[in-house]
Amino acid sequence: MNDMSRIPSDGVELAIRQWGEQNTVTVLLVHGYPDCSHVWDAVAEQLSADFHVVAYDVRGAGASSAPRAVADYGLDHLVTDMAAVIDTVSPGKPVHLVGHDWGSIQSWEAVTTDRLRGRIASYTTISGPCLDHAGYWILNRLRSAAPAELAQLLRQTMHSWYIGAFQLPGAAPTLWKLGLDQLWPKMLAQLEGIHADANPTQTRDGVNGIKLYRANMRQRLFHPSERRTDVPVQLIVPTQDRFVTTDVLDELPNWVERLWRFDVAAGHWLQLSHPDWTAQRIRDFVRFIESGDESPRLQRARVRGPRKQDSGKLVLVTGAGSGIGREMLLAFAERGADVVAVDINAEAAERSAELARLLDARAFAYTVDVGDAAAMETLAGEIAQNLGVPDIVINNAGIGMAGAFLDTSVQDWQQLLHVNLWGVIHGSRLFAQQMVDRGNGGVIVNVASGLAYTPTRALPAYATSKAAVRMLSDCLRAELHDARVRVVSVCPGIIDTGITDAVRFVGTDAAEQDRRRARAKALYQRRNLKPQAVARAVLDAIDHQRDEVAVGVEAKVGRWMSRLLPGALQRLARLDVAH
Repeated sequence: MNDMSRIPSDGVELAIRQWGEQNTVTVLLVHGYPDCSHVWDAVAEQLSADFHVVAYDVRGAGASSAPRAVADYGLDHLVTDMAAVIDTVSPGKPVHLVGHDWGSIQSWEAVTTDRLRGRIASYTTISGPCLDHAGYWILNRLRSAAPAELAQLLRQTMHSWYIGAFQLPGAAPTLWKLGLDQLWPKMLAQLEGIHADANPTQTRDGVNGIKLYRANMRQRLFHPSERRTDVPVQLIVPTQDRFVTTDVLDELPNWVERLWRFDVAAGHWLQLSHPDWTAQRIRDFVRFIESGDESPRLQRARVRGPRKQDSGKLVLVTGAGSGIGREMLLAFAERGADVVAVDINAEAAERSAELARLLDARAFAYTVDVGDAAAMETLAGEIAQNLGVPDIVINNAGIGMAGAFLDTSVQDWQQLLHVNLWGVIHGSRLFAQQMVDRGNGGVIVNVASGLAYTPTRALPAYATSKAAVRMLSDCLRAELHDARVRVVSVCPGIIDTGITDAVRFVGTDAAEQDRRRARAKALYQRRNLKPQAVARAVLDAIDHQRDEVAVGVEAKVGRWMSRLLPGALQRLARLDVAH
């Protein structure tokens, strides 16, 4: 069903379209500028299988009539129109409101004022901040005068240059009348990478919609009022929006009691570029509000406290039960990320998750043998289903092995490669596929070793496994570049962790193995390079988009010699440092 009807409201006639069964929960979709209700068609069709879906052309757009006076496009009139629609399509029950662009701006007016109190069950906002919130955001930055905050203001001003242009009488309407309407689908294709059918009312929508800016912008931005709401709000943030920066949304917890946030690597017209994803977010949120059953994914999205650098991101670390893995997990937790600790030791994984929770992070623990393909496939499926696709995956799990090549048995090789190489292969393969399918990019961090640069007769199996991890990372980086999935290889030097207590020295008896372990442990302790140094290096590599990072002077020297003095490095490899 996609029936259109008309209703009177405040001096205009509004065109309403409906999908689905009317005796179910109602979802109301409100479009922005310069669109009409058809911008929601793909999303509405998907939602109609579960809900009664309503979209309407706002005054001046689509098949609705248009008042002439600029003042008649004020937010108070727009909320009156919305009330008329709600009273018509859902007279007995509240609706779940979804707004995009100007549809979102007017919906903020609806949920922060008394006119529709009790008539809105939830609100999903996309690419349209409350103008009063934006006004306070501007004033706060002007009063602060801090360089970083002024830079945010300048950045947003550059993104919204058109707001000032729309205040010029006749300028923007003339552009629409001179052919911008015909160019609009091509502009969307070029700027947003989306296909949009030509809109027969595009010129009219573009010309009339200018009055929205002229009726509301100056008053609300320069003389804002406090606008708060207790309506549950789902904030969807397209991080590649050309018009609304993420900065202007970060203070929203100051105004909203119950807030959930999803960031997505997409442009402004999310409902056109990602209709499936958009419909799923709306569907999940509405179901939660109706049932009270909050999924793990929504639990992750719930905003708690001030936003941090990695808030909203999901970071998965293998080998997170101790050492480098635990420190990386805690470093991301401290920056606000939700973290998943994966380790073969269940108690160690849970302990790392507990430590992350002490940093006020959402943390989850999973027990998995990373070299087991079936177990890793199960893990990847459970993570995607319950928590979402990870934004950052760190393949860190590994074991140590020393001793001559000729003393290393087939079983020794299988045991080492099972964890050190196959664990990285499984983690990279499964989660890279999820990242590619999601289409939002991501980061895969593969922990190799400084020995990836340095041949040695003392640790041939271990060095080989880590060199393979480094080469795998180089190959993955090339393959996944176009999908915006970054691959970082990390090559630590001598790091003081518990690995020396478990390293196997092949070809030795128990007494000799204990002696060599004690000697190696003493060496690592004298070096005194802590796993926190690796965690800091990983954060720095991700923040500054570095493909590879060597940690420790010995790793950096090894990398330098492998490039400039390979012969000398080969001669050093002949030294037997195991005895």
